[in-house]
Amino acid sequence: MNRSWFGFIFCFLLLSYSSLQQTAEKKKRNGRKDSANNSAIEELRRQVSDLAQELNILKEQQALHTVCLRGTKIIGKCFLAEPVKKSFYAASEDCIAKGGVLSTPTSGYENDQLYDYVHQSIGPGEHIWLGISDAVTDGQWLDHSGSSVRFKNWETDITLQPDGGRSQNCAILSTTANGRWFDESCRAERASVCEFNIV
Repeated sequence: MNRSWFGFIFCFLLLSYSSLQQTAEKKKRNGRKDSANNSAIEELRRQVSDLAQELNILKEQQALHTVCLRGTKIIGKCFLAEPVKKSFYAASEDCIAKGGVLSTPTSGYENDQLYDYVHQSIGPGEHIWLGISDAVTDGQWLDHSGSSVRFKNWETDITLQPDGGRSQNCAILSTTANGRWFDESCRAERASVCEFNIV
C-alpha cells in the first residue's frame, strides 16, 4: 500500500509539474503575443498619426492653391493682392494670419512679376508694402525671418533711396517708379501683397 500511495503521489507531482510547465509555456507564448500585439498597435498608431499629418499637409496645400487661384503664381511662390490700405504692421499680421508673409522679391524676375501683378490687380500708381524693414538697426534691411535682404531695387537715380533715416523704417514697391523701392514710415497706410511659398 505504501508503494501504491507513493506511486500516486509521484504521478500527481509529475502531472502537476507538467501542468506548471505548460502554463509557463502558454504565458511565454501569450507574452510574446502580447508583445507582438503591442508592437502592432504602436505601428498602427504611428501609421494613423502619419496619415493625419499627410492629410493636414494636403488640406494646407489645397487651401494654398485656392488662395493662389485668386492671385497669381510665379516659380515657387504665389501672390495675393490686398487692396485695402493698412499700416505696415497690420498688413504684415494679415498676411501671417492667411499663412503667408508680405511679399519680398528675392530677384529682379520676382520684382518684375510683383510689379506687373500690382499694376494689374491693384492699379497703376499704387504702392505696396514690402516685407522688409530696418526698424532694428537703421540701414540694415531685414526680411520677415530676420535675414539680411540680398536683392534690393531701391530708386537711386532721382531720390537716392533709402533716404528716410529713423523716421522711415519700412519699404514700399512703387508702380509709378516701375517697381523701384522707397523707404516709408511704417504708420503710413498702403495696399499690400501677401506671398505664399508653393511646392
